[in-house]
Amino acid sequence: MKITVLSGKGGTGKTTIATNLALSLENVQFFDTDVEEPNSYLFLKPDFADNEQTVWRKVPIIEQSKCNSCRKCVDFCQYNALAMLGDEVLVYPEVCHSCGGCKHICPQDAITEEKRSVGKINWDLDIDGLEYWQGELTIGEASSIPIISKIKKEIKDEKLVIIDAPPGTTCPTIEATIDSDYAILVTEPTPFGLHDLKMAVELVEDLDKPYGVIINRSQQEADGIIQDYCKKNGIPILLKVPFKRQIAKLYSEGIPFVEELPKWKDKFREVIDNL
Repeated sequence: MKITVLSGKGGTGKTTIATNLALSLENVQFFDTDVEEPNSYLFLKPDFADNEQTVWRKVPIIEQSKCNSCRKCVDFCQYNALAMLGDEVLVYPEVCHSCGGCKHICPQDAITEEKRSVGKINWDLDIDGLEYWQGELTIGEASSIPIISKIKKEIKDEKLVIIDAPPGTTCPTIEATIDSDYAILVTEPTPFGLHDLKMAVELVEDLDKPYGVIINRSQQEADGIIQDYCKKNGIPILLKVPFKRQIAKLYSEGIPFVEELPKWKDKFREVIDNL
């Protein structure tokens, strides 16, 4: 089973939920696909040693002597990675999505491709039985999709897979979620939390994924804003993690709270059993 943990906004506790969930289960692969700012390693503490691999993608190279300035490649590119300057075609590799279309439609065969490093993946195959994978985007690169796609190739069908998705509802989050069997949406009981939960719900419904909600920093007097929305729309609330100083203190020290509060392991296991 593949479960993606996502949220409509950053700072709701998505990584907190994902890491504590993974540590409560057995036979788990954990993937941190928030490759622009991976931070689950702060809690799971992997030992990467020499376990590192560069992620490459292809970008176009223009052979100007063959180019006849027809603009077909420039007009084709939807990401503005190609531009005409006088009679020459300029390439902006940072925003290229490596689709290869410009090379295929060039009537002069003036476009070739070269490899460009966009980031890396690291892994630790045994953190007390947990298998950990992490992607990291090179600073200045615009697209994290190649790294997320690369890291997902390591998914093993015989494992329970927990994917810590990027925050938000853009292309990287879609890539992290699209192959999953279930989506856990993490939110907080605030107007801002509700606003972005609605966007996350729209995303997983467009992807036709079953889903449920976990309320982080739950407070009885505040939860109504989320509970009313979920009840109205038939969305199951899987769990509530309370707004407690002890949990916040453990978080600030990089300690997963299930390690100090083992009763929460049973609660997370119950969530998975129900799914």
